[in-house]
Amino acid sequence: MSSIKDVVKEKYAQAATRARSADASCCGAQAACRGPITSDLYDRTQSEGIPELALQASLGCGNPTALAALAQGETVLDLGSGGGIDVLLSAQRVAPGGKAYGLDMTDEMLAVARENQAKAGLTNVEFLKGEMEHIPLPDASVDVVISNCVINLSADKDQVLREAFRVLKPGGRIAVSDVVVRGEVPAEVRKSVELWIGCIAGALRDDEYRAKLTAAGFDDISIEPTRVYDIDDARQFLAGQGIDVAAIAPQVAGKFMSAFVRAVKPAPAGCCAPGCCAG
Repeated sequence: MSSIKDVVKEKYAQAATRARSADASCCGAQAACRGPITSDLYDRTQSEGIPELALQASLGCGNPTALAALAQGETVLDLGSGGGIDVLLSAQRVAPGGKAYGLDMTDEMLAVARENQAKAGLTNVEFLKGEMEHIPLPDASVDVVISNCVINLSADKDQVLREAFRVLKPGGRIAVSDVVVRGEVPAEVRKSVELWIGCIAGALRDDEYRAKLTAAGFDDISIEPTRVYDIDDARQFLAGQGIDVAAIAPQVAGKFMSAFVRAVKPAPAGCCAPGCCAG
């Protein structure tokens, strides 16, 4: 059986291809992730000037750039940047003087992202190929780590959070949108690889997320629900997965949510501002 990572890479490569197709607007990239999770995330006023292809290739569960407090001159890293929409939005907000990195392991998505960067005409952007478990950036090199419905897809979330902590400057912060669970989830959902791709089966319980952030070294942790999925949503994202939807949907309704997860890398004593002690 293929690993979770291999399946994720294959499905997101397919999503990048669909995003380029003429029918992407009606049945394209977002079919790779369940509709209730990915729909209506970007206000047109927020995404003005962003290529349509970037919107079509978005498979997120929130809008971290709308919730993260980004400032001019900061360096931002987006884990699992996909078609690049959150990188491009971040780059606009940190200019002048700031930079936005996007990290993705899928060649097809990186090609889409670089095409979108060229269309947007942004020069303070760099897309990197790699895995979020092994970020190809130096220690203490970024001010903000963002991510949009990607950390839940990793089979080693502890390593992802340790890497995020490593690349952040002292006083830097992580600000991600992700799917979070309250309570226990039926085994039928957890064992389905396809639901990892659908942004569901890999989701952590909210208490697990807090514990893993703490273990990685973060403090000032908060988890803010942005949308709780109801029973109709549950039926929709379980459909076609070989699961008894009628039996399972009532057990998962209200347990899955999109949430905004924030945490801070502590700064040493005497450090008066984010990143001030970084070399």
